[in-house]
Amino acid sequence: MATRKGKILLVDDDPGLLKLLTIRLKTEGYDVEAVASGDRALAVGASFRPDLVISDLRMDTMDGIGLLKELQKRWPGLMVILITAHGTIPDAVEATQLGAFAFLTKPIDKTELLGNVSRAMEISGLSSASEDWNSDIITRSPAMEERLQQALMVAETDARVLITGETGTGKDLLARAIHKAGPRKDMPFIAINCSAMAENLLESELFGHEKGAFTGATRDHMGLFKAAEGGTLLLDEIGDMPMRLQVKLLRVLQENQVRAVGSTDALPIDVRVISATHRDLKELLMAGAFREDLYYRLNVVNIDMPPLRKRREDIPLLIAFFQEQIGIESGMPRKVYSPEAIEVLVASDWPGNIRQLYNVVRQNAVLSRSPVISAELVINSLGGDSHELPGFAEARDEFTRTYLSQILQITEGNVSQAARLAKRNRTDFYKLLARHGLEPDMFKPA
Repeated sequence: MATRKGKILLVDDDPGLLKLLTIRLKTEGYDVEAVASGDRALAVGASFRPDLVISDLRMDTMDGIGLLKELQKRWPGLMVILITAHGTIPDAVEATQLGAFAFLTKPIDKTELLGNVSRAMEISGLSSASEDWNSDIITRSPAMEERLQQALMVAETDARVLITGETGTGKDLLARAIHKAGPRKDMPFIAINCSAMAENLLESELFGHEKGAFTGATRDHMGLFKAAEGGTLLLDEIGDMPMRLQVKLLRVLQENQVRAVGSTDALPIDVRVISATHRDLKELLMAGAFREDLYYRLNVVNIDMPPLRKRREDIPLLIAFFQEQIGIESGMPRKVYSPEAIEVLVASDWPGNIRQLYNVVRQNAVLSRSPVISAELVINSLGGDSHELPGFAEARDEFTRTYLSQILQITEGNVSQAARLAKRNRTDFYKLLARHGLEPDMFKPA
C-alpha cells in the first residue's frame, strides 16, 4: 500500500531558494506549495492544509516568528521549521519556545533538511498512514480537513477517542479512518450500536457469555471485545448505554480484561476503543444518566464532526459521489441537476446531514422523469422547504452581532473592557452596538 508523504508549505522571499527547496522536496515525493510571504502563507494554508511549514526567519511585513505565532493560533500543533542565514542563539531559543520543530541555518544541508522533514512527518503520523486511509470521506472543507488532521495525529497512538456530532455527520466513517491510519489497520474493526438492542443482549454482544448463562445460551459466545482483539471496537451511540453496562464497561477499560456473562474468569484484551454519540454527554452527566468516570475514560481525545450546513462547499462533491454510486448500483443512466437545483441543495439546512442528502439524491434519481433534475423536484423532496444563502452584507452583520455579543458576555457588559478586547475605541464600539441593536445592560449580571 502506498504511503502519503505529506504536504509542505514553503515560505521564503528568495525565489532561488524557494525553487531549490521545492525541487528537493518534490523529488522525495512530498506535495509542495511555495509562497513568498507570511501573509500569502496564511491565505494558502486555509485551502492547502499543510502537514509541515518551512519558513524563512527574516522576511518583510511578517517575519518567521510572527508567522509561527499566527500558525500556532490558527492550527495548533502544526509542525514548523524555521530557516535563516542569520541564525543566532536567541532566535533559536525563541523559535523553540514558540513551538518550532527545528531551526536550520543557510546554506541548508540537504541531509539535515530531509532528516528533519522526515521526523516531523513521523510525529504528524504520516510515516505509516496509507494513501487511502480517509478515502471514504469526501471533503474539501477546511473544517473537515482540520478534523482529519486531528484523526491522523491520534491514529498513531492508542488514545481513546470520543467522536461527537449530529446524526448523519459521518462519525462512523471517521472512526474507520482512524483505524485504517493506525498500526492496528490489519486487525479487525468492529462497530456496535449501543442503542439498537436490549440491555441483556447488548451485554452479551459486548462481553460474551458462557453456555447456560441464561435461557437460550446454548453455546459459548466470545463477545465483540474478544472478537476485536488487536484491532478497534467502535461503541456507537455510547450515550444510550444503560447505566449497569456503563459500570461493567468502565471495569473493562480500567483492567483491560473482560469477563463473559456467567463466567468467573477474566480474559486479557488488547483493543482500541473509539466511541461516538450525537448526544451531549455533559448534559447526561448532569442528569445522572452517564457516569463521570466513564466519560473521562472515553474522552481522552474529542473530535467534533461539523454538520453539513457548516461545510456547504462539500455538498456538490457529495452529490456527484452519490450519483455515481447510485448509477453503479441501479444501472440507470446518470442524471444531472439543474444549476437552480444545485443552489437549492447547497442552501438547505440539512438537519439529517449527509445521510439526508444521500436520501434526497437517491429519491431525485428515481422520481425525475427528465435527465435534468429540476429545482422544483428538489424542493418537493425537501418537504417544500427551501432556503437561500445569506448575502455578504447579511452574513457580515450576523457575524459582527455574534462577535459583539460574545465579547459583552465575557466582560459582563463592561464596555471599556469589551472595546479593548475588540481593539476599538469606546466611541466606535458604542456605535457598533447601536447599529446592531445591542445594549450593554443586557449582558450585566442580574
